[in-house]
Amino acid sequence: MHSFHYRDGQLYCESADLEALASQYDTPLYVYSSATILDHYRRLDAAMADLDHEICYAIKANSNLAILSLLAKEGCGFDIVSGGELFRVLKAGGTAAKTTFAGVGKTRAEIEYALREGIFSFNVESEGELLQINEVAQSLNVVAPVAIRVNPNVEAGTHKYISTGKKENKFGIDIERIPAVYEAASRLPNLKLRGVQMHIGSQITKADPFGTAVEKMRPLVAALKKDHGIQFFSIGGGLGIVYHGTIESGHEAWWKQEEHPAITIEEYAKSVVPSLKDLGLKILFEPGRLIVGNAGVLLTRIHYIKQAASKKFVIVDAGMNDLIRPALYQGYHEVVPVKEPASKVTEKVDVVGPVCESGDFFAQDRDVPPVNEGSVIALMSAGAYGFTMTSNYNSRPRPAEILVEGDKATVIRKRETFEDLISGETIP
Repeated sequence: MHSFHYRDGQLYCESADLEALASQYDTPLYVYSSATILDHYRRLDAAMADLDHEICYAIKANSNLAILSLLAKEGCGFDIVSGGELFRVLKAGGTAAKTTFAGVGKTRAEIEYALREGIFSFNVESEGELLQINEVAQSLNVVAPVAIRVNPNVEAGTHKYISTGKKENKFGIDIERIPAVYEAASRLPNLKLRGVQMHIGSQITKADPFGTAVEKMRPLVAALKKDHGIQFFSIGGGLGIVYHGTIESGHEAWWKQEEHPAITIEEYAKSVVPSLKDLGLKILFEPGRLIVGNAGVLLTRIHYIKQAASKKFVIVDAGMNDLIRPALYQGYHEVVPVKEPASKVTEKVDVVGPVCESGDFFAQDRDVPPVNEGSVIALMSAGAYGFTMTSNYNSRPRPAEILVEGDKATVIRKRETFEDLISGETIP
């Protein structure tokens, strides 16, 4: 489900006219639907009702304070990968006591900060990290809660850049070595073995990898509970969303899944819940993209249409610094005009930005409805790994962000200015 649809010939987010927002707040512009975010969180929470569970939103997907606050008020926990993300959680009204800290390269300062704030658990990725956490905890005269991240060597069937559960990936510790590592960790005086964790990748669109990973982990998890008294099993996140789709006039938008399927939240639950019910542990889920991916769009205005010898280019004001997924790992975003097309006629174009790189594109050889210079298009499903991966490359100010609740649109991040670009710089 998402809340983008045509009404009276215009594309809306909930009850907000997107063309009006583009005119009022300029482009490029990120727009998010609060209803979609809450719907996805609540559906996942309901699907896991048979388990003692906690949902810890992976804030690297979208870390705006307004979105974190929206989820914190729902009772959501958080999954972080840096000290800066913990700072955001606390500023948004969340609590470290419902936050897990992942990542392969935690610094001493980050570990100390998390311990002082009362982090729920560190997801530990190496033996060296265990020693570092123990040392920092000892210096603070506290006991650090940890869960070791297991690399289960399961093929997730996703892009190589977002696969995390294979032996060749940098994440976690090989499953065969886990019993010995837990035994060694149990002898470190300032560590508490609170749980065990895994995460096999992102944008996974089939149920089998999740079910396979959980089944592979079950004997190990049961043994760790018996031998070390662990209290939780985190199965990570990674549930994919549908990026390919269409919007139907007069109806709520939906994504066609015939050619580009993605399992539903309910199908995902069926694949993992039966294997988790009898473990007698709290089960943690760490979704990111699932919660916010389909909840956001990037609005961008067409400046020029260029007919070259071999193809047509639609040149827009957003660039790869605003949305890098297509350039980084061939991420797909549907291109939708904010004015409803009069027919189903399309033409093949490249949608490109102004950045001085050949990789600065959003769509290549894509069939899109005819568009004009000056009109606005929406790059759909840009709520996850959109703004969080923006940069100032080519000295381009980053876009504004808007959160829509019904017919109310709130600026939740101001557009950067030229002055913002040089803030903090000095000439010696």
